[in-house]
Amino acid sequence: MIDLPDFLPLKVTRSAGRISRREIDALDQLLAIVPDSRASTKVPGLPKAALLKRLLARTTSAGQPAATTCLENRRGTALTLARVKAGDTFSLLTQARKLVAECGRIGAQRVGVTIAGFSAEQRDAVEGALIRAADAAAFDLASFRGKREPRQARLSSLRLFGESALTLAQQRRGNLGNNLARWLTALPPNKLTAASYRAAAQAIARKHGLKYEFLDIRQLEKRGAGAFLAVAQGNATDDAGIVHLRYRPSRQAKPALALVGKGIIFDTGGTNLKTFQQMLDMHMDMQGSAVALGTAVELAAEGVPFGFDVWLAITENRISATAYKSQDVVVAANGTAIQIIHTDAEGRMVLADTLTLAAEPEPSLIIDYATLTGACVAALTTRYSGIFSNRAGSVRALLAAGADSGERVWPFPLDDDYDEPLKSEVADIKQCVIEGGGDHIYATRFLKRFVPESIAWIHVDLSSGVHKGGLGAIPTDVSGFGVAFTLRLLADRNPAELVQSWS
Repeated sequence: MIDLPDFLPLKVTRSAGRISRREIDALDQLLAIVPDSRASTKVPGLPKAALLKRLLARTTSAGQPAATTCLENRRGTALTLARVKAGDTFSLLTQARKLVAECGRIGAQRVGVTIAGFSAEQRDAVEGALIRAADAAAFDLASFRGKREPRQARLSSLRLFGESALTLAQQRRGNLGNNLARWLTALPPNKLTAASYRAAAQAIARKHGLKYEFLDIRQLEKRGAGAFLAVAQGNATDDAGIVHLRYRPSRQAKPALALVGKGIIFDTGGTNLKTFQQMLDMHMDMQGSAVALGTAVELAAEGVPFGFDVWLAITENRISATAYKSQDVVVAANGTAIQIIHTDAEGRMVLADTLTLAAEPEPSLIIDYATLTGACVAALTTRYSGIFSNRAGSVRALLAAGADSGERVWPFPLDDDYDEPLKSEVADIKQCVIEGGGDHIYATRFLKRFVPESIAWIHVDLSSGVHKGGLGAIPTDVSGFGVAFTLRLLADRNPAELVQSWS
């Protein structure tokens, strides 16, 4: 069993009144945020007006967004005056990450934030971005070092000065789920095994009021889940399976939403073995399932009024004498016969059966998350993720959710004629095309076969799941992309109503 950390260790508090000298003396650093303009901006409640004026002049003359000095108090509190442009969300989150990194550079543990010169809406956006960046920076990904080095001082408390129409819970929405998704994704493959992943998911489910069920190999055999089992048959241990979590407010029997995640905890490529560099980080091929789980935790913690299911397809894709092979023909749970072309296209195989199971209760909306194809990275880089939907009317809402959350997405076509290269002479469909580009599109056309047309479906190809140096508010390479996007898409709406708006 993996010990679960506190996923939100940062203490965040608010003081609605003016900043007192005593409050400043309790801080290691005070961030004073003003608009990005050359006009002088007053920051009410701060001492040393002349000092602030000099800091403003320094940022203007140097062309820098921030300048830092020390106050002449007993603690030597650092005062950072920062000019912030309250424009698009992604840019704002990036600025917030850099400001929080400055706090880390000087070793500040207790940080205060005061914001002046913005409209109320802009102020809330700036504050929310800083909280998101601070929650991400204050959370440690797992470390297994034997020798304990002196720990660098880390941000431990954030004090917000000034009033807001939003509660702290609203401002921190999605941060717990993002930290959870990043933590799981970054775990080494001998720590996050199929068994330990199940145990962690069960413990998380218990804590957040989700009912837990595990469909093991035997049960999946009874369900005829031949696509999932083809991938799992090469594993050294017989512990793969599909985790099913249920959230039902009141006595609702039918889920309005299903979240599905690819959980390949290590991917060798199978018989079509990956190269060294391609295989090096394949313990992160399960991040789609981590995003689904992180999103579920957020929805359950909020107590949303609609029921939802979570389906996590957990297995390795190994090379062994029993591993599946090119030109095998297997039958999925919905009766579709699949001709295997490439064993490294395992993600679409496990998702095929998992989507079939997720569709059985007939939810209004299914969203699946997967690090599915390198083709999507080639198309978008790791700054955006790809989206597909079987509802053409959803595209505007998906793009808006990406822009508003700072987790940017871009749509791709899903036209019927993309099925032509997937036609098989020996089965109902080929697993993938043999040559040519566009694998992210062909993979989605393959998956579409396992979702009834009566159910709205969104597929997220997580090309921005890992971005070197951090992305938006997130300081780590592992971004946890997808949690904030999904919460913004739902925006407190019942999925059935959301789907209806796309008609």
